[in-house]
Formats: sequence, structure tokens, C-alpha cells
Amino acid sequence: MSADVFHAETDKSIVDFIQDLGKTMAMQGFMIHNDDKMEMVHHFGHHGVELAEGFDLRMVQVCAPKKSAQSLMENLERAVLLPKFIVVFTKNNQTQVRMLRIYQDLVAELVDDVSFPAMHEAVCDSLVSAIEEAL
Repeated sequence: MSADVFHAETDKSIVDFIQDLGKTMAMQGFMIHNDDKMEMVHHFGHHGVELAEGFDLRMVQVCAPKKSAQSLMENLERAVLLPKFIVVFTKNNQTQVRMLRIYQDLVAELVDDVSFPAMHEAVCDSLVSAIEEAL
């Protein structure tokens, strides 16, 4: 499998889940990069787009600054795959969590870098662990 979407859900509110996610990610060296801009209702509203009542999509950008900087100093071509987003929204009265996972075979096709595919998959695994712990 080249890629898939990780799916999870929780009874926690979006705010509580994201707060817990920030804590579990910190234990693995990650941080939420866009605390002030993850609420898409504000982003779309800023551009004059009207949304349905109850629209609550959050696009949580996560980063491991030290690891990312070291990785990019080795190969700037890696940058295209470094931004990681965890999408959080409500559906059927539950908080839904999604994340695109790209596996080693596709990463190897996209970026000419022998060591990056395994590193990229390990990052995705770490993020899934953080998500599961925050649920």
C-alpha cells in the first residue's frame, strides 16, 4: 500500500482532543505549529466565505522543529513531504481524526533519498501513536 488515511474517533470535544494531542505529541518531540490558525471557519471567514452553522473543521499542522531542520539540511527535496496535518472535525456527534499516511514505497518514488522513506514512515508512526494516546 502506498498511502492511506488514518481514521479515529473519540467522545472528547475537539478542543479537549487537540489539547491532549498537544501533550502527547510533545512527549515525542512534536508541537502544534498553527495554534492560532487551525480553525478553518476563521480562515474561510477571513476570506469572506460563508459556512454552514456548526462547521468545525480544524487542520492541525504538526512539526518537530529540531528533527525537521536536521532532515532538511541533509536534503531540501524532503521539504515537500514534511508538513504534517491532522484533520479534526465533528461527525455523528463524535470528534473525528484523520491523517494522510504515505508509506515508504511511495516516498521512495517521490523523493530520491535512500534514508528518507524509512524516516518518513517512522514519523507517521509516531504521530499515530500520539493520536491514539490522545483519544
